[in-house]
Amino acid sequence: MKALLLPLFLMFALAGCSSTEEVARVPDKSATELYNDAQESIASSNMVNAIQVLESIASRYPFGPHAQQVQFDLIYCYYKTENTAQGVATIDRFIRLNPTHPDLDYVLYMRGLMNLQAHDETFHRWLGIDRSDRDPSELEAAFSDLQRLLKDYPASAYAADARQRLIAIKQSLAKYELAVASYYMERRAYVAAANRSQHILKYFGDTPQAREAMEIMRDAYGELKLETLGAEAAKVLEANPG
Repeated sequence: MKALLLPLFLMFALAGCSSTEEVARVPDKSATELYNDAQESIASSNMVNAIQVLESIASRYPFGPHAQQVQFDLIYCYYKTENTAQGVATIDRFIRLNPTHPDLDYVLYMRGLMNLQAHDETFHRWLGIDRSDRDPSELEAAFSDLQRLLKDYPASAYAADARQRLIAIKQSLAKYELAVASYYMERRAYVAAANRSQHILKYFGDTPQAREAMEIMRDAYGELKLETLGAEAAKVLEANPG
């Protein structure tokens, strides 16, 4: 694996150096001319060149006629090139400087998408690896972003998609919590397993993972000789067959 990853690391490192050199070669034009160049690059899906030009505009003309639109375009290009760290940093700076901007719903939506992108498991799914135990911090951040979008801008054009994504994120978070509860059961940490299962039922009770959490709770109470609590959990399972 190391033998495979090292060439990739070097390739991206060299690409980064090349990118820095390219920024220095952005021609000396007006803000409007450069912005038009950036739009042509975006239209032709040349996002790397677009980023170079847009970053140059932001540096040379921070208060120019296209200043805010440049930030929007940079956010979009960072997302398309999966540069999530730079994209989230740009979004956070924009929100800090423009807390009442009329298009803040778009910015929140994009931050949600970028946090999802940062947690992307495409590579692991392709290899058939279950990573439900992966650190969910980016998922939690995405959930918070999209929740805020729906709360502050319920009529936003991005609201419908945000709702669908929230459902998927909630199930992913429930899978993570279930993986933790299962881990505790395997380690015979029955109190911790029961408590984690209660957490799932409290916050993710409407997900498919709730039943499995109840089963873990029942088994954990059984191991702890808490017959009453175990019987109550078993009764709930019987009343709600899978």
